Amino acid sequence: MGLGSAMVSSSYGPIVYFGLRWSAQAIFISINGRPPVTPVCKSPSRNNLSNTRDELRSAQPPKQSPPMTEFFNVLTPADAWRQFVEHYQPQPQPERIPTTQALDRFLAEAPRAPHDLPEFPRSTVDGYAVRAKDTYGASPGLPAFLDIVGEVPMGERAEIEIRVGQAAIVHTGGMIPPGADAVVMIENTQMADERSIEVLGAVAVGENVIQVGEDVRKGEPILSAGHRLRPQDIGGLLALGLTDIAVARPPRVAIISTGDEVIPPDQTAGPGQVRDINSYTLSALTLRAGGDPVPFGIIPDRREALEEAVRRAKETCDIVTLSAGSSVSYRDMSVDVIAGMGEPGILAHGISIRPGKPTIVAVADGKPIFGLPGNPVSAMVLFDLFVSPAIRLALGADPHAAFKPQVQARLSRQISSAAGREDHIQVRLETRDHELWAAPVFGKSNLIYTLVHSDGVVRVPLDSLGIEQGAWVTVTLHQ
Repeated sequence: MGLGSAMVSSSYGPIVYFGLRWSAQAIFISINGRPPVTPVCKSPSRNNLSNTRDELRSAQPPKQSPPMTEFFNVLTPADAWRQFVEHYQPQPQPERIPTTQALDRFLAEAPRAPHDLPEFPRSTVDGYAVRAKDTYGASPGLPAFLDIVGEVPMGERAEIEIRVGQAAIVHTGGMIPPGADAVVMIENTQMADERSIEVLGAVAVGENVIQVGEDVRKGEPILSAGHRLRPQDIGGLLALGLTDIAVARPPRVAIISTGDEVIPPDQTAGPGQVRDINSYTLSALTLRAGGDPVPFGIIPDRREALEEAVRRAKETCDIVTLSAGSSVSYRDMSVDVIAGMGEPGILAHGISIRPGKPTIVAVADGKPIFGLPGNPVSAMVLFDLFVSPAIRLALGADPHAAFKPQVQARLSRQISSAAGREDHIQVRLETRDHELWAAPVFGKSNLIYTLVHSDGVVRVPLDSLGIEQGAWVTVTLHQ
């Protein structure tokens, strides 16, 4: 614009700008969204200026979009977790179920052994029950001769007693007769005649014998409360006759997906639409962590619908998760809805992590509520970081115990990071020259196949600027 004058027409009436003042007025309009109350001009007439002023004063400013929500309480993952556990201290709810159905369930109490195991001394080999002192000095060149006085049948009490110079046939797992304190393996003997054997090597007291209570003693705790039952634990409980057991009731975890663009997986996606992923991946992660997923379906981007779903989830479930709606956006309603669910409310809005910064951590009247990012990679990373440990807390288990296997591998290429942010990098495992290597799988957090093509995740600490190529790293496996 030159130094001359210009007349500008607008809905507010004619405005005349002169010289360099045009730039200042234009800047004013761009910043405030409306013209200044009094335009700067030298002409035309005073009456025209008066009319223009009156029109400007009575004019309404143009409609503006709602302001974008800002992250108001960004915390490190560790700080967010510390604040969370200050307000969430659940007590496991016990229920008794058949031990045969308790695989992967968490114990609500520490069971004690009702009796010794084994309850009688047992042989670990096929052979002969003997008194150890009767075999001392025996060798192939100078064997010890013992008389066979009988056999102990499997599954029956030993009715014979071993005396000096005697032996009894026993089988693996069978009872050791009174008087015997060791078993000679059948391979270390040979028949002298039909009623006696030659012992070709000495045995020590207790050799090849399981003593009474050697496995577990009567009255001692056999497993701790909060322990997740494995196949061997099921066997150990049943060996003691514990056919039913008290386990923690799985917490009900509400799974809420939001978004007008989200449709069920069995529908064909149109322009701008995506199939629901998070309802199913988060439900699977809930099951793996020991919880009971409760899908609430897809909620549209309307405040009243979201508020009703979250309130119903809070009333009927133990933990509430909702995905999407936690990003900085003018359509964001999650913060306000979660904040209105109860005290103390939102503890963190924003976690210093990548992916997954736009995450909400809250507790409302004793119920955890997590607002997870809508991007599937981010949602799954943050679920494992916060929701899975919360589920384990509700089960009485150690929230930080590694429930996923970990391996050590060398990093195939350098990973860069930023101080003050914790990065979780997806990796694929490869074997090179008999060494395990972790190859980063880079991709945007809304690409589910970034996870599909990866075997695990590597964590880059907050205080690190990255990890050098070739460095050894801990890979937490997805399986």
